[in-house]
Amino acid sequence: MKRLLQLAHLIDRLNQAIGRASSWLILAMALISAGNAIVRKAFNMSSNGLLEIQWSLFAAVFLLAAAYTLLKNEHVRIDLLSSRLGPRAQAWIDIFGALFFLLPLCTLMLYYAWPFFLESFESQEWSNNPGGLILWPAKALIPLAFALLYLQGLAEIIKRVGFLLGIAPPAKAAHDPCEHAVTLKAPEKNP
Repeated sequence: MKRLLQLAHLIDRLNQAIGRASSWLILAMALISAGNAIVRKAFNMSSNGLLEIQWSLFAAVFLLAAAYTLLKNEHVRIDLLSSRLGPRAQAWIDIFGALFFLLPLCTLMLYYAWPFFLESFESQEWSNNPGGLILWPAKALIPLAFALLYLQGLAEIIKRVGFLLGIAPPAKAAHDPCEHAVTLKAPEKNP
């Protein structure tokens, strides 16, 4: 079990690095978008390639951050019931959800996404738009993202089983959305 926990932590580090690196793509997206808007307004010029790179960067952020989001336990959940349960029950729910929903979904997505990417790569598929980009790099993100999500799902199962066996700490709870909320007060009336 110790080796499996080491593997889980290795997967955690991989997805941590990819998640942090993908956050820089947001800056690149904003700069490209702003630059494209300035050139379009100032010089009445535009480029389909610049528009498509923004879409591809958005897809990269969305897809590559999925495993990182799972690592941070930040995926949208309905915690109405599980928040009232203890850590052991929550661990069992996480294991069940990963085994019967997450991993099968990732397997299905990999099964269909790999040929989708491969066909695009082999044909060197380009966008139909004039000045558009080559498409296979964006399509490669789909199987890559689901492979990373699958690995992170395995890591989460290993960590939950380790917790149930008493050799790993419990999973970090997702942050409380009200934790940093600002409370607004009505202005005091002067007598």
